[in-house]
Parts: sequence; structure tokens; C-alpha cells
Amino acid sequence: MTPDTLKRNYVMALNSVNTNVGALVALQNLNSTNNELNTVQNRINTGLKVGSAKDNGATWAIAQGQRATSISLNAVKDSLLRSQSTIDVAIAGGESVSDLLIQMKEKALAASEDTLDDASRDALNEDFVALRDQIGKAVENAEFNGSNMIKSGGATLSSLANAAGSSSITVAAQDLSLGGGNVTVGSTASIGTASSASAMIATLQTSIDNVSAALANLGTGSKSLQSHLTFIGKLQDTIDAGVGNLVDADLAKESARLQALQTKQQLGIQALSIANSSTSSLLGLFR
Repeated sequence: MTPDTLKRNYVMALNSVNTNVGALVALQNLNSTNNELNTVQNRINTGLKVGSAKDNGATWAIAQGQRATSISLNAVKDSLLRSQSTIDVAIAGGESVSDLLIQMKEKALAASEDTLDDASRDALNEDFVALRDQIGKAVENAEFNGSNMIKSGGATLSSLANAAGSSSITVAAQDLSLGGGNVTVGSTASIGTASSASAMIATLQTSIDNVSAALANLGTGSKSLQSHLTFIGKLQDTIDAGVGNLVDADLAKESARLQALQTKQQLGIQALSIANSSTSSLLGLFR
């Protein structure tokens, strides 16, 4: 085959009506630009550079795992808040018990006077009994969400401490019922005589000290729950920020890319139009 024949065949290939190489190349570039444009528009619409497993399987899997942890921490926060509310109710009831014991001690001290007349002693005893009974009511009503921490056999709280459920924070119950381990005043105690009133003073002081110690334990438990709740909130925010670093799109960067790709798309359309019109020049060869 002579050089002239090769040249003639090469020219014929470039000027074929069946195969427009220029149009094919222009169409490939336009399709590539359109795909990139669709990706950028999807990132702008969703705000995510990794919105599904097909975008980046490894990153998406890591992000999903961290999202699961973050969502699980909501249950931990709910558990801590529930326990904290239960303790707060118990503390309120315990403070009422402490106040009532102080008032009872005042009545007992007044009734311990030997020269007190019977009418006054009876009045003091009635007040004492009313205050005593009020302790029982305060203890029984110190309940939140079905849990009472200060009644006899009260509930010891165990709150979730991590997303795996493998750790917990426990706050022990404090029995503040009449005749219990802390309030040693019996449910039938009275100060009807000077001697019984005198003996009751020491009993009441012991009960007041015991109740104060019990309330201190509850207060420490409440503070521990609050500290851990604050930590869980910070941990959850940090995890959410980490997930954002993995999957969130940089909208300023994507906006710039969008404008560039839109311009590139218009140029690609024009290039394809030019390539398609090149075959019309072949008609001139037959004139």
C-alpha cells in the first residue's frame, strides 16, 4: 500500500458519516461533566459529601457506627435525668422530714418542763403527734415515676452510664420512715409525760443527725448524676461533630465547583454541536 493510499484512507476515516470521532469525544466529556454536576448538586441539596454507602463505603460505615453511638447516648441522658428527678423528689421529702423533726424536738423540749400544766402538755403532745404523722405522709408521697427512695425498702437507683449499657451509676436508697434506721422515732411515739419528753429529745437529735447524713448521700448522688449528664452531653456533641467532619460537604467549595461545572457543561454542549456539524462539510465534496 502506497503512502498516498494510506493518506487517502486516513482522511476518509476522519471524514466518515458513520463514525464521528469528534462528537464521540465531546459526548464523553459532556457526560462526565454532567455526572460531576449531579454529584455536586446532590451534595448541595443534602449538605453531605457522603450521603450513602456508594459515595464512600468505608467512611459511611464509620459514620453510621458513630451515629448509632450518639443516638444511644440519648437513652443514657434520659436514664440519668429520670434518676436525677427521682433523687430530687427524695431530697425534697427528706428535707421536709428534717424540718418536721426539728419542730418535734422543739415540742419535746417544751414538754420536758416538770412544772408544765396538763393542758399545755396535752396541747404540745397533740402537735407532736401531728408532726410525727406528717413525717409518714411526707415519706410515702416522695415518689417519682413509681420509685420512692426514702420509704422503708425504698428503691436503689441504677442509671445507664454509657452507650453500650455495660456501665451504670448507682445511688442507694435512704430509709427515712418512722422507726427505721435513720429516723429512730417510732410511729407511736408521744411526749405525754415530762420523762418521755426528756427521753425523746436525744432520740430526735439522733434522728436529725441521721437524716442530715442520709440527705448528704442523696445530694452527692444527685451531683454525680449531674456531672455525668454534663459529660454525656459534651461527648455526644463531640461525636456529632466528628461525624460531620467525615460526611458533611464544604458548601462554599461545592458552590464554586457548581459554577465551574455549569460553565464546563455549556462549553461541552457547544463542543458537541460543533462536532456534529462537521459532517455537513462532507456534502461540499459532492458539489
